[in-house]
Parts: sequence; structure tokens; C-alpha cells
Amino acid sequence: MLCRFASAGRSSVKLVAPLGCLVSRQKHTLPDLPYDYAALEPHINAEIMQLHHSKHHAAYVNNLNVAEEKYKEALAKGDVTTQVSLQPALKFNGGGHINHTIFWTNLSPNGGGEPKGELMEAIKRDFGSFANFKEKLTALSVGVQGSGWGWLGYNKEQGRLQIAACANQDPLQGTTGLIPLLGIDVWEHAYYLQYKNVRPDYLKAIWNVINWENVSSRYATCKK
Repeated sequence: MLCRFASAGRSSVKLVAPLGCLVSRQKHTLPDLPYDYAALEPHINAEIMQLHHSKHHAAYVNNLNVAEEKYKEALAKGDVTTQVSLQPALKFNGGGHINHTIFWTNLSPNGGGEPKGELMEAIKRDFGSFANFKEKLTALSVGVQGSGWGWLGYNKEQGRLQIAACANQDPLQGTTGLIPLLGIDVWEHAYYLQYKNVRPDYLKAIWNVINWENVSSRYATCKK
């Protein structure tokens, strides 16, 4: 069950346990993009970005709010059967909201190139080189069967970076324990209008708009 604290931030996604929703629940909202829909061209075109953000992400937000409201009612009634039946919708739509909120900030019209500082050193330590890391995450993402995500995450217990693939909208941290740093959406809606069924071409292009400052900031935060 996912529920967000009331917050002054317009797109914060702080999640709390189900019982918190009985006290106060603020509806989730679609976060604004930090750039225009056309800003990532030619690598990701404006039509894809508009549909992806205003339709697909918006649908996850709306459906999550509906599912949470039903869950709140079931929780208040002690209706465990309904609570259990709502779990797939909460996982799918909640994961979709979490994943896309990260994804938009992982991209930038000023992105591309290579990371610097501590993140680069960690990548070299854990993958041998940036080129090797890029090759491994690309191959993992290409190989996702059907819909899903490729991720760079941080294993806090081991103090190391790891890559992982998640099916559908499964959220990385909620399903693997890894803290998400960089997510690559490989659902067809993320690329089909521009790259058709050639997922490798989309994955080759997306490295040109990766916001390494954002990924580095996430890495620095999760190490604290």
C-alpha cells in the first residue's frame, strides 16, 4: 500500500505505511517535467514524451489514487479479502508512479557523456570501467522480455552498485531492496513511435540524454 505525506513540494513522493492513510491521505499528482516535451529531441521526440508523461504516467497516478481510496475503505471495514485483491493494482500503479517520477529526472537535454566524481569511481570499482557498465546495463535492458525496466541501483548493505531488471512496473527498491539511481524504461510506449520495434536503437540513443548530475546526487544521498 502506497500513501504520500502531505508536502509543500509539488512532486514529492514520500511513501508511508498503510495505516498512515487512515489519518490523512493527500492524493498523488502528476509531477511536472523539468523540461519541455521537445527538449530531448532528436533522441526522444516530443510526441513520445507528451504521450508518455501526460497519458501513461497520468494514468498510473489516477489509478493509484482510486486503488488507495478503495484500500482505505477496506482497511476501515476490516475487509482483508478486498485489501488482498487490491495489492496488484497498488503494486502496478504505485510502481508506475515511482518509476516514472525517477525516470523524468534521470533525463536532461544537457545530459549524456559520462558521470564524474564519486559515482564514476564507484562505477569503475564495481564494473571495471564506464564502458563496461554501459554495455552491461544496455544488454540487460535490451533483454527484458515484454515490458519492464533496466536499473542501476545501490546495494546499501554491501555498499556497492548493482544493475537489475524489473518486469512491468515493479519498483526497484520495493522488489529487490536496491535503491534506484538510474532507470531506463523499456516499455514500448517509451520508444515505439520513434524507434518502432528496434529497442537497441532507443537504448543507444537514450545515453545521450542521461542526467548524470541527477544520478550522482541520488548516489550521494543514498550513501549517507
